[in-house]
Amino acid sequence: MGGPAAVSTGGSQGYAHLITNPRPWWKNTRIIKLNICIALLLITSTTNGYDGSMMNGLQSLPQWNDAFNHPSGSKLGLLSAIQNIGSVAAYPFSPYVSDGLGRRAAVMLGAMIMCIATVLQTASHSVGMFIGARFLIGFGLTFAAAAAPVLITEIAYPTQRGPATSLYNTLWFLGSITAAWTTFGTFHVPTSWSWRIPSAIQALPSVIQVFLVWFIPESPRWLCSKGREEQALRVLAYYHADGNRNDPLVEYEFEEIRAAIRFDREVAANVGWLSFFKTPGNRRRLRIMIALAFFSQWSGNNLIAYYMNKIFISIGIIDPTTQLLINGILNIYNFIIAVVAGLLCDKIGRRPLFIASTIGMLVFWILQTVCFALYSEKGDTAAAHTFIAMIFLFYGFYDIAFTPLIVAYTVEILPYPLRAKGFTIFNFALSLSLIFNQYINPIALAALGWKYYVVYVCWLAFEVCFIWRFLIETKNRTLEETAALFDGEDTAAHLAEHAAVNAGIADSHSDREKASSEDIIEEVKA
Repeated sequence: MGGPAAVSTGGSQGYAHLITNPRPWWKNTRIIKLNICIALLLITSTTNGYDGSMMNGLQSLPQWNDAFNHPSGSKLGLLSAIQNIGSVAAYPFSPYVSDGLGRRAAVMLGAMIMCIATVLQTASHSVGMFIGARFLIGFGLTFAAAAAPVLITEIAYPTQRGPATSLYNTLWFLGSITAAWTTFGTFHVPTSWSWRIPSAIQALPSVIQVFLVWFIPESPRWLCSKGREEQALRVLAYYHADGNRNDPLVEYEFEEIRAAIRFDREVAANVGWLSFFKTPGNRRRLRIMIALAFFSQWSGNNLIAYYMNKIFISIGIIDPTTQLLINGILNIYNFIIAVVAGLLCDKIGRRPLFIASTIGMLVFWILQTVCFALYSEKGDTAAAHTFIAMIFLFYGFYDIAFTPLIVAYTVEILPYPLRAKGFTIFNFALSLSLIFNQYINPIALAALGWKYYVVYVCWLAFEVCFIWRFLIETKNRTLEETAALFDGEDTAAHLAEHAAVNAGIADSHSDREKASSEDIIEEVKA
């Protein structure tokens, strides 16, 4: 169960030398088209980010508080948590839609549900209607959010897969920024439209997807799994090699996809939920996925994100305009750092970014705790101002790994047959951690004040130890080789060798004949 702490990254030799076109991607019209399609999928994350920031901003709007009788305590917790409860309700269905009907169909279904739900939310005239609409938003979001990042990682150009997938979770902040500045801009609207306008704008990403999702190519992995290999090869050739089906990179990708799918079905038997418990490799995947899901929400960031105005009041910042302004600036800051870190993930590596992130968060959370305590016990205004600076520094370290990499890392370590189901498990764990936080945080913060921060100090120390011990490096490998790492270096090497031999680009010193899929399966079995 322990698993290695790090793994050699020599796998880049698998495909790097096959990329023979020297043109940069922005001069390749096919890759530009592909990246536009990926951008349409990336905006799924903005809906989620918009929701969290919008709820934070609405709490500072007197018009919203008046409309819903100044919710507090458990009612405020329910208003924040209900979207995640809706997400949990859809988890039993989402992987079957994604695996059965296709990634694009799942995104389309989710977008349509969210459009309907946002109309209901905007038209709400009671707390019950508002809560019901937010439940539907969460329900629809699950279908889209379970399929979009998976489709991104399965269609992206190999050298862009890591950065492209890392941008998915990073775009959470684009939604958050939009919501923060929208609520700031509508603050002085004297009517209920001060909160209805932000509610209506939440539908924009879903509306775009409803009209444009069918222009996005379907996953070649999904097509191969359904026996539509000719169509899968056509997609790979069109977007990765200007339509050349005999391009060495395309042949290598295609053969590796076929071998990996056969291996997972016939050798690893990765075909159902129980597969996550049957093999050491899958148990390692499960452990890391669940840990990253909880770490991403239990590092103190959720306490700041959803209840920032309560924290500001606790340290003496009571002006709503100031609260909204700080929230807007913080989101822009977070977005910039997360984008830069995500784009560098293949250069620096996943493991160094996660280690630096957890250590930095621990240091600056301790400093936040000290500042909060000084203000609470002695009324030290300098400590209150320093506390705001510590929030920015804490988020800077959170953003270098947990914003861009938790989704990218999760989907790349999962083999194809378990990718949709595994990502659902990850999202389920994420929602559980969110629901717990959204109910417990306001109660604990009100009861314990600054002492509640000490709980997170202890938890962050545990995170540092876990990441150091268990997180495996995955940079510079193909998607199939990355997933196979958890089953052992030999499996990853077999898949790479099989793809190279079948694609006709094996090392000239090799005396092996061109292998069939059956040959590689029998070799791994032996």
